[in-house]
Amino acid sequence: MKASYQKYILNFKRPSGTSRGVLTQKETWIIILEKDDKRGIGECGILRGLSIDDQPNYENILKWTCLNIHLGLDVLLDELVEFPSIQFGLEMAFKSLGSDDAFTLFSSAFTRGEDAILINGLVWMGDKAFMSQQISDKIQQGFKCIKLKIGAIDFETEIDLLKSIRKEFSVNEIELRVDANGAFSPKDALEKLKRLSEFNLHSIEQPIKQGQFEAMAKLCENAPLPIALDEELIGVFSVTKKQELLQTINPQYIILKPSLIGGFKGSNEWIELAKKQNIGWWITSALESNIGLNAIAQWTYSLHTSMYQGLGTGSLFTNNFDSPLQVKNGTLQINKNKHWNVNL
Repeated sequence: MKASYQKYILNFKRPSGTSRGVLTQKETWIIILEKDDKRGIGECGILRGLSIDDQPNYENILKWTCLNIHLGLDVLLDELVEFPSIQFGLEMAFKSLGSDDAFTLFSSAFTRGEDAILINGLVWMGDKAFMSQQISDKIQQGFKCIKLKIGAIDFETEIDLLKSIRKEFSVNEIELRVDANGAFSPKDALEKLKRLSEFNLHSIEQPIKQGQFEAMAKLCENAPLPIALDEELIGVFSVTKKQELLQTINPQYIILKPSLIGGFKGSNEWIELAKKQNIGWWITSALESNIGLNAIAQWTYSLHTSMYQGLGTGSLFTNNFDSPLQVKNGTLQINKNKHWNVNL
């Protein structure tokens, strides 16, 4: 077996705002496995400034991985614990190599184009007019669940946006989620959550920065709306530490981003632990190209969950890989009339 990698820069159609800054480009790395006449493709989706494996030696680790591909997937996953995005890229590539079709990793009604995955419509940060326009667009596109990124503009403006949605759409018509990306301070978080709870929100993601276990546990206990941990899961490697975190904080939900937490294997560990504590969960992509999004979507479908998932990011880029994935009526689907075009 031979392994190689390539860097690929994804360009945003429009600068996309989060509470950590504005994104114009997204760096990703593609792993290619070759054996006999077969090819396997995987994506190592790193988010600079957020991924635990955002390290100066990242490319060297990729190089080492390709040179040592003969060690096999299990050994490499153990060796690469501190590089979750590379773990995920490898899982993808090995799955791809072992399948009849390089892009069908988990055969199902979803991959056959017979079923779809319910997803949320994501509203990026920006000024009020831009966010209002996105909200209108998402509702017109048939989304029944909308997620707003909050915490970068004035809180009162964000409250007004939520108020305007709820004035028009009841909780039965539109499910609302918000993601603060750790923007609130532990001092004012509870007060802000009380204000937000007036709008019958499904949940808020990561209200305060990760690593403040005591403050987050207190919030989860006293908050008037459900809290979902997101960034909190990054960099927690062992099953023991994962269990400790969930038992200490006891959140209502956890959000799993395979590129950030060790791929299918790492995510499955979190799911099993969450189930034992009656903690809900859903899956979210993390600005991967269509290669990564495809793998995450197929795996998500195999988990048979009925919740809205965060899987609609493929249309953000001008130079994404052509694929059969499409967002339609608030769902992610496979369009059998469209085909993959990956020139690597």
